[in-house]
Amino acid sequence: MIMDNHSHTWIPNTLNVISNIPFLFVGLAGLILCHYKNYFRLCSQGELWSWTLFFAGITAVGVGSSYYHLKPDDATLVWDRLPMTIAFTSIVAIFIIERVDERAGTKSLAPLVFAGALSILYWSFFDDLRPYAVVQFVPCIVIPVMAIVIPPMYTHSSYWLWAAAFYLLAKVEEAADKPIYRWTHQIVSGHTVKHLCAAMVPVFLTLMLAKRTIEPDRVSLLQMWKVSWVSMRERRSSNGNTVNVGYDYAAVSTTSEQ
Repeated sequence: MIMDNHSHTWIPNTLNVISNIPFLFVGLAGLILCHYKNYFRLCSQGELWSWTLFFAGITAVGVGSSYYHLKPDDATLVWDRLPMTIAFTSIVAIFIIERVDERAGTKSLAPLVFAGALSILYWSFFDDLRPYAVVQFVPCIVIPVMAIVIPPMYTHSSYWLWAAAFYLLAKVEEAADKPIYRWTHQIVSGHTVKHLCAAMVPVFLTLMLAKRTIEPDRVSLLQMWKVSWVSMRERRSSNGNTVNVGYDYAAVSTTSEQ
């Protein structure tokens, strides 16, 4: 059960509703910047449409999740989950484009989004969340691994890991919905805080898109960490092997012994 007993003015479940507003703002900003004079410097049509679908999904999360929390039931829950599958699946296509093969990633976009939509239809007809769970959680595992292991096309790859960390934190807060509600003296539920943390995912990705440039060396984060670790060990080793040479002086008589 989602904890939120607050209803201010005419808004039921007020905090769970208004905590979706950041999704709407970030999604709209991302959509505009995707198409405004190529602000994000995207290199291909596949990237452009994948990021467009991602930000469209984020925008729709702001609307669909608010709609669901205004009147929580299975019919409105569809409009909460469907936009999320669009965002998840488009991110997978983006990773394939940027780190595996541009053509394969572009071709995968439509099938991936369609598979995400099918998982929602399957749940609504058969009351089985397993396909939707795959769509939601597989990217949560695969994307951080790919971000670490596969050399990137662009700089600022660490932003992917920050986004993944905030999404993981959001899932923890969702699981701790009732305890957080008790700890905050029934002011804020874990589900409300989860919305705010999850909204940080598109925030980090938008910042990444604004800052990044083409990566000339294409070195993976794992390789960078290995190099940093080896250089750090070498510095420690050289510091530990430094020998301090001291000099002892003795008085030497210049008078010859008789």
